[in-house]
Amino acid sequence: MALIGDNWRERLNKPNFENWNSQRSAELYNVREWSAGYFDVNQDGLVNCNLSIDGNKVEVPLLDIVQGSRERGMDMPMLLRIENLLDERIGKLNQAFAHAIDKTGYQNHYRGVFPIKVNQQCHVIEEIANFGEKYHHGLEAGSKAELMIAISTLEDTQACIICNGYKDEEFITLGLHARQLGYQCFFVLETPAELPIIIKRSQEMGIRPLIGVRLKLSSKVDGYWKDDSGDRSIFGLSTSQLVDVIDDLRRADMLDCLQLLHFHLGSQIPNIRNIRTGVLEACRYYIDIVQEGAPLGYIDLGGGLAVDYEGARTNDTHSMNYSLDEYCIDIVEAIKETLDSADVAHPVIVSESGRATVAYSSVLLFNILDVNRFEPKFIPESLDPECDENLVGLEAAYKSLKPRNVQECYNDAIYYREQVRTLFARGLVNLRTLAQAEDFYLAILNRIKALLPQVKRIPQELESLSEQLADIYYGNISIFQSLPDAWAIDQIFPIMPIHRLNEAPVRDAIIADQTCDCDGKINKFAVNGNTQNTLPLHPLSGDDEYFLGAFLVGAYQETLGDLHNLFGDTNVVSVRIHADGSFDYVDEIEGDTIGDVLSYVEYYPKQIMDNFRRNAERGVRSGLINAAQRRQMMSDFNASLSGYTYYEK
Repeated sequence: MALIGDNWRERLNKPNFENWNSQRSAELYNVREWSAGYFDVNQDGLVNCNLSIDGNKVEVPLLDIVQGSRERGMDMPMLLRIENLLDERIGKLNQAFAHAIDKTGYQNHYRGVFPIKVNQQCHVIEEIANFGEKYHHGLEAGSKAELMIAISTLEDTQACIICNGYKDEEFITLGLHARQLGYQCFFVLETPAELPIIIKRSQEMGIRPLIGVRLKLSSKVDGYWKDDSGDRSIFGLSTSQLVDVIDDLRRADMLDCLQLLHFHLGSQIPNIRNIRTGVLEACRYYIDIVQEGAPLGYIDLGGGLAVDYEGARTNDTHSMNYSLDEYCIDIVEAIKETLDSADVAHPVIVSESGRATVAYSSVLLFNILDVNRFEPKFIPESLDPECDENLVGLEAAYKSLKPRNVQECYNDAIYYREQVRTLFARGLVNLRTLAQAEDFYLAILNRIKALLPQVKRIPQELESLSEQLADIYYGNISIFQSLPDAWAIDQIFPIMPIHRLNEAPVRDAIIADQTCDCDGKINKFAVNGNTQNTLPLHPLSGDDEYFLGAFLVGAYQETLGDLHNLFGDTNVVSVRIHADGSFDYVDEIEGDTIGDVLSYVEYYPKQIMDNFRRNAERGVRSGLINAAQRRQMMSDFNASLSGYTYYEK
């Protein structure tokens, strides 16, 4: 038996749903904390996107965007990109570093780069390049394809292009061409094997390269990506390899090309102390490399700036215990103080903040198709005198249930239900008896759940009763396609209704997707600053549609999605919001058709159509269908090939 205090009561019991309003919904879903102020709930119970544009506070309900999108033929599910939020994040990152540099008296500047791998979509990269030009915000490329994106998209030659990943001769040649065009393009050595290729190609082309080295720091970090740091990190040079690189560059008369020091502690670092520790360690390397004769001049912090998916402000994996300003101040102070003590000039600070740049700008919007509730269908006023004795036991437990005997009645419910299941498996009771036993069982559990607030000591096995009885809401999405991290690494994304928020969300639920896979579900949610296994939602109302939004999905989700069950990319709508509250649909990309996804796995629509035509013609010859039916079949089949892969009403 577990003594249950106030915190347990908050977790086990629904909120007090009397006098519910939008303010209470905002607190329940913690929207103001995880959204960094970009989203909120208005008095009409709608989720707004909140922006400050030209000094005006602008609020645009997401439901208005959804309705406008549907009028334009872009149905659910839909990925919504808000261009202003991309611009806002780039501006805030650069301004925060500029403020920290000014406040500390740091004697150099900041250059941000966006890692293309975090979101490779053309519209996103173009917006980052265009808006970021005023800050000389650059791009990071980890492959030849990404480097080609960078040098064809960036026009600002003062922006940095950071080349990470393992580089072959073709990769290096592309980067040297970028140097010829005046770009600040750095080759970061991941392995000593890359250096001979860089030296050879640069000498052949007569171009002095910009070279960086990636450190393998001993500093460890908290969170899911802790294995990206420390001695066992799969990326970066060991100390002895670093010394060899310096010696090889000196022998090639190219030590002056070594101008950047790079390290990466992890994709999402929730604890600010880990960041400061890593920076301090890297600075010691920086000082010694300068003393070896390399000019350096740039220190690249890699990624790690976290996103608070829970809004909890803690060092939990899905949260962060620092603000953007604190992040920047700690980094600038750590570099300045360490290098000042050795009389080493301050370098340009580079960071590769991808997640914190794009996560906020995208929202996955989807509708709910159906609900499965774990409640009894029917409980009779009295049983048939000839019924199975186990039903009598279940009825007695149901009618005698009180706060003082919840454990006893729970035990009885399990025992008698299992007895009936055993008898059914042996053919000794029929289907209707089994259904009646299941209804009694669910009725007992639901009544126990309602009585738990009156129980002082709640049995441990009943603590998760709300989760056992949670509804299953079927969403018009594929988690594997649109939220792959929720499945692969248990990433928590804030999920909430985008309307009806002035109504009480009286149902506890998990979310299942359209795929025929038991892993296609979400059962971890950020609620009221905590992680819970159920999400409070509203009951479906007749034929009215119910829309949910999964927020902070701009980082990695579009890039990592797969074709599980051949569900393709969703519709994508990009909007730009104006100071008067109006908005433009600046881009609309239709989601994959069935024909599209079939071609991805080497089934070609024309060939499929021809194959089906032959099968249909065989049906005509055999007398199964007539020619008119064949024509209708062919028309329907062709329409499906060009149709959306998701559920269409």
